Order: sequence, then C-alpha cells, then structure tokens
Amino acid sequence: MTSIALCTINSSARSIARLCQVSRSAHGTADFHSFVARYSTLRKCAFLPGGKWSFIRAGTRQMSQASPGRISLGRYGVFLAAGAAAVTGVLTAGVSHFQRAEMATKISKVEEEEENIRERCKSFMSVPVTDIKVLEQRKDAMSARMEMLIMETQAAFCRALEEVDGGSFRVDRWSRKEGGGGISCVMQDGKVFEKAGVNVSVVFGNLTEEAAKQMRSRGKVLKGKDGKLPFCAMGVSSVIHPKNPHVPTVHFNYRYFEIEEADGTKQWWFGGGTDLTPIYIDLEDAAHFHKTLKEACDKHHPKYYPDFKKWCDNYFYIRHRGETRGIGGIFFDDLDSPDQEEVFNFVKSCAKTVVPCYLPIVNKHLNDSFTPEEKDWQQVRRGRYVEFNLVYDRGVKFGLATPGSRIESILMSLPLTARWEYMHEPTKGTKEAEMLEVLRNPKEWI
Repeated sequence: MTSIALCTINSSARSIARLCQVSRSAHGTADFHSFVARYSTLRKCAFLPGGKWSFIRAGTRQMSQASPGRISLGRYGVFLAAGAAAVTGVLTAGVSHFQRAEMATKISKVEEEEENIRERCKSFMSVPVTDIKVLEQRKDAMSARMEMLIMETQAAFCRALEEVDGGSFRVDRWSRKEGGGGISCVMQDGKVFEKAGVNVSVVFGNLTEEAAKQMRSRGKVLKGKDGKLPFCAMGVSSVIHPKNPHVPTVHFNYRYFEIEEADGTKQWWFGGGTDLTPIYIDLEDAAHFHKTLKEACDKHHPKYYPDFKKWCDNYFYIRHRGETRGIGGIFFDDLDSPDQEEVFNFVKSCAKTVVPCYLPIVNKHLNDSFTPEEKDWQQVRRGRYVEFNLVYDRGVKFGLATPGSRIESILMSLPLTARWEYMHEPTKGTKEAEMLEVLRNPKEWI
C-alpha cells in the first residue's frame, strides 16, 4: 500500500507542512484519504532521537509493516534525512488545508529555506565544514544547500549503521590549507562491519593542470585566467565492508562541482550514484536494491534508471579482469540539465535511498553462517575492489591529483583485508562460479 501522510509541524508561531513517506504502492499511487480511513486510530507523527520518524498509535510505540515475502524496511521504512531535530508533528485526519500532496522528494525550495539551518546542524556528526554563519548568509546558494544535504546524508547513514553494529564511528575533522576541509567518519572492527567509512568533503581553490586535464578528457571546455581555474567541490561518499561474506559491500557518492572561468561565468554539474558488490548472488537482494533506486529515478525521468544503470555497469568495469566490480546500481556524472534545481532534487532523491536500499539487506543476512572457504572468496573479491579503486576510480584520481587532499580519507574505501591468489578460478557449478558469470555478463535485475 502506498500512502503519503502530511505532518503539520508547529515551529514557534508558524507551521510548515512536511511530507512523510510511509510506504510505497505497487501501482505508484498516493491516496491520503484512504490512508487516514484505513488507519483511523493513527494520530501522531513524531521525530525521534537519531533522526528517524515514527508513526505512533495510542498505546503503541512504533508501527512498521511488511508484506509477506518482501524485505521489511522495519524502522527504516520511513526515511527522512536527519536535520529537523527536536520537532514533533501532529498527523491531521483532514486535508482541507491541502488540496494536493506532492511526493516527499518534491519539498519546495521555500520550505527548505524556512528551516533553521542552525537547528538542522545539531543532528550532524560534526559541525559543517563551512561556518554556520556563512551557510545562513548564503542559504540560497547551491553550494550551501548541497553542503547541508551531504551532511544530513552522512548523519542518517552513520546512525543507521551504528544501530545495526552496536559500535560507534570515529569522527575526524580535517582542513586543507589550500581551502576547505572535510569530516571523516570511520568504524573499524565492529561486530557487523569490518570497515565502514562515510566521508564529507568541501574543498575549493584552483584546479591543478592534471585535474583540469581529466575534466577536459570528458568533454569539458574550461578556460582559465592566467592559467588558473577557481573551483568548489563537495560531496558525500561511503564504502561499507561487512565481515560476513553474505552481507554485500555497498558504495555511494553524491557530489557537486563549480568552476569559474576567465570571464566570470560558472560551470556547474552534479555526479554520483549507489552500487552494490555482493560476494554471493541473492536474487531478492538484487531486486530490492535496484527497485529502490529505480523508484527514486522514476520520480524525475523515466530514462534515468535504465541510462544510469547501464552507465554504472560500464563505469565499474575492471578492464584488465574483464569483469564488473559488483552488480551495479546507478551512476551518473556531469549532470547539468534540465536545470540546477531539478538536478539537485534528483540528487536529493537518490541520497535519501542509501538507508532503505541497503539496511534491509544487512538485517536479512546479519546472522547467516559462513565457511572458511566463503570467507576466502570474499577476500579474493575484495582484491578486485582494491584494483578498481586504485586504477580506475575518478574520485580517487581527482583526490590524489588535488594538493592538500587527505590521503587517509581518499583511501578509506579500501578494505582492512584482501587476498590475491595466483591464477584463481572458481570450480564450475559452484556459487562462486555463478557470481563470476554475473560479473562477466551484467544482467537486468528488475
């Protein structure tokens, strides 16, 4: 069933309407009236500590539903990026004040800007890289809005992982003398995750010739002044390496770039994506992961998912091995149309999938048993992960080519352990051979 509930939040003397996505229908419809009729006892929508929304009945603490045979999102079924800290809302039974309910990812720019930036920052893993006063002064600028989004994404994902693992992230703030800095959140040797990293970086300065050359190779026409190209780049990136070989590795990255040319005009674009690297194939997991991403893409353009899924398969291809890194997801870069606002909304939709597309899979396999042989296969596949990241990954290349970059944060994506066996080839008919066949011949999952 799909329903979209309107939560009315009273903040000081004013109320702002927020959309809380409760669940999604197979038909993609949103009927508020039927939701209220079906759940007539539902009255309160509360924001709980840790950046999660929960719908509460009288005498009931938390409500979560799962259809038989489907992966349950549990307490992550309702996901809003952390940031509206210390607010509560009352779910109204009537909708007379609202004639139409837009999708959750279509929150208007005006509503977003009305929120108190300082309050939103309280839910982050650390204070933002940019001074809060500067963010407040420049709240209309895309760079400020994107920094808030990546900080919210980092906090929401870290808290979800901490809840599953029981451990906590080490939070390191770092600065770059050339301009900007970042916040690295890393958890090592946890109960569930061998290494989990979620990084935010906000850097600016002048592009090096090597970095400019990489961009020009992708068709960018960059005209600097006196050989200089001022830039601003920011993003959130994460790689999660679980201990259990039946829990997949996941990676996501969402970023924004601005470059000022000689005449003062600015080029801007967004990039990013989310992809899954399982050690063993699970068809249900693959379908859930890709379906979640497709739903986010379809809200903005029907061609986004098929195009960006294909781009992902092509991008995460280890050419010297003749195989992909994993089973893909979505990937896009240099996205600058139809307009800045629409692309930003699309990126926001994608960023909000990182918890619901991955955490249900983790919970499903949390207690799966595994053999030493399965652990060895995981180590071999991690070796392939390392090869891709060090040889092909654009983010790693850009970071290593940018003066003042924090190497520990760039190489955070590498696993604690990996294995390279000479002339390794799995035995035909095994689960390992099945996995390798998929990596050599990417397929459609939904």
